[in-house]
Amino acid sequence: MNKVVKNVEEACKGIENGMTIMLGGFGLCGIPENSIAELVKKDVKDLTCISNNAGVDDFGLGLLLQKHQIKKMVSSYVGENDEFERQMLSGELEVDLIPQGSLAERCRAGGAGIPAFFTPAGYGTEVAEGKEVRVFNGKPHILEHALTADFAIVKAWKGDTAGNLIFKATAKNFNPLMAMAGKITIAEVEELVPAGELNPNEIHTPGIFVQRIFQGVDYEKRIEQRTTQM
Repeated sequence: MNKVVKNVEEACKGIENGMTIMLGGFGLCGIPENSIAELVKKDVKDLTCISNNAGVDDFGLGLLLQKHQIKKMVSSYVGENDEFERQMLSGELEVDLIPQGSLAERCRAGGAGIPAFFTPAGYGTEVAEGKEVRVFNGKPHILEHALTADFAIVKAWKGDTAGNLIFKATAKNFNPLMAMAGKITIAEVEELVPAGELNPNEIHTPGIFVQRIFQGVDYEKRIEQRTTQM
């Protein structure tokens, strides 16, 4: 089955105000740059965005925050974005902070059809408020519910026309987990090849999880914090 769409505009068709969207990436690594730019262009509002973090002020999801397109952020780390901080402290932005491992597992569970699970992470903190607690092997665990989204948008290094994806190095991060959990999953790739060209043993996300795929362009791949040593 050929899942290729001709461009980012066609890939993002159907994304509307008020939807929940998962976006792969860790910091600025492995983020779907083309799709984020298209969401800014479409000017969709009141989005709930599920992402490990919120980008920086002028890149990544920070571009959506600048235009007040995000109503709620579900994240695990948000420390690099001044506009995020301002909107959160002023009450303009609803924020659900989740331990990073729990966020990853909640996405994976959503894609695997597991409605909820117990984890010790967050017990005894604000994260546990209002959640069911059970004891396993003498240790308290809290109940966390799976996450799903109307759309999951991921970025891969290489993909084929059937939607099979390979992620490169650190850019793998949250992308494979979120690719499983969207009702519609959009994959933008740096290189698009015919079906059958990818080594099956190297595929990270099978095409069954992907509904739309396109070849992206002009990736900046900005480094969030550059550290050098003499």
